[in-house]
Amino acid sequence: MFARKLAAATLATALTVLPAAVMPGAHAQAPAQSPATGGASETYRLLNLFGEIFEIVRSDYVEEVTDRKLIEDAINGMLTALDPHSSFLNARSYRDMQVQTRGEFGGLGIEVTMENGLVKVVSPIDDTPAARAGIKPNDFIVQLDGEAVLGLTLQEAVEKMRGPVNSPIKVTIRRGDQPPFDVTLNRAVIRIQSVRSRLEGDIGYVRITSFTEQTDKGLTDAVAKMRAEAGTKFKGLVLDLRNNPGGLLDQAIAVSDAFMERGEIVSTRGRRQDDAQRYNARPGDILNGLPLIVMINGGSASASEIVAGALQDQRRAILLGTRSFGKGSVQTIRPIGNQGAIRLTTARYYTPSGRSIQAQGIDPDIVVEQARLEVAQQGPQRREADLRGALRNEQAKPQAAPAEGEERQQDTPQDYQLSRAFDLLRGVSLYIQRNN
Repeated sequence: MFARKLAAATLATALTVLPAAVMPGAHAQAPAQSPATGGASETYRLLNLFGEIFEIVRSDYVEEVTDRKLIEDAINGMLTALDPHSSFLNARSYRDMQVQTRGEFGGLGIEVTMENGLVKVVSPIDDTPAARAGIKPNDFIVQLDGEAVLGLTLQEAVEKMRGPVNSPIKVTIRRGDQPPFDVTLNRAVIRIQSVRSRLEGDIGYVRITSFTEQTDKGLTDAVAKMRAEAGTKFKGLVLDLRNNPGGLLDQAIAVSDAFMERGEIVSTRGRRQDDAQRYNARPGDILNGLPLIVMINGGSASASEIVAGALQDQRRAILLGTRSFGKGSVQTIRPIGNQGAIRLTTARYYTPSGRSIQAQGIDPDIVVEQARLEVAQQGPQRREADLRGALRNEQAKPQAAPAEGEERQQDTPQDYQLSRAFDLLRGVSLYIQRNN
């Protein structure tokens, strides 16, 4: 049986399914009878009850419904009633999931989950219709083209958000205590460039938007390019995992491993003791021990939390930002013949120190809320050089006077969290240099 390991927040409106996953062993033997199972006779009685209700619905419901729809909806209802991340994927949805994990899919570009009957945004994907329209993490989608979301399953809501490329959809958003407002989005083909990088002077910056099949290679290539460009002046790396909803589990492990010489990365523990698995780092650090800052926030989920938790527990990185999403459960994707697949929660994952971050999240080492950063307006200030008769500095170099009429240029608003991350890395690098 094929099962692909994945790690992420939830089903995405952009034809993306991003669960964490690990493949447990097959267990053909039925569990012993217990009060929880009620025994075989009770199970058969309940199955007969299901069959009886199925026949009543298919014969007496006000409109004709296909057997496939009834059965698929019943399966999905059974799975979604367990937890927010278990569900049934019909053949089309399963194909969409496989395409998405390769890093290209169609839709709006929103990673979502279900909360209190409403679709909750985990994170918009960079450079997608949702991100450009200003949709934010923790927004609630309450209506789709004027139709209430309440009462729909997550899969049904996702299906309604799919459609032909360039076709519009009106999404009604509820944000905090604000009145609901409408946003019109045009569906698009979403191509995820999961790794983006740039060199900020002597500091490397890498943003991982999700964990797809290209992420590990993209990271190593980006770091190698920046180190070659900066040469010996390279001081370290800022790894931005903010609003990263997750992706493939093996890619989360590979990214963690890229910065670690040794030690555990993550472990998973299921219902049975023999389901437990541990993943350890192999020798080799692409930064050769240089300082590493990892940025997280409330949109950092699942695979992102695996990376952040591993690097924090192993004291390989300093985490900066705000508390992460808190998805610490593990799902398995199991194909069901040519009928699709099921996504079933089978375990929890734990950071190297044994922490379960389920419904708790990871707290950063340094809490920095996002803020608007601007240069404060200041009145004229006098300095020593302005005082009458001040001694001159014999080492001072002559400075060019500002051109007549030239005004002092004001800095534009910046990403405050990112600025703090750069400042922190420069400080850590300076401290290391002075103590070596």
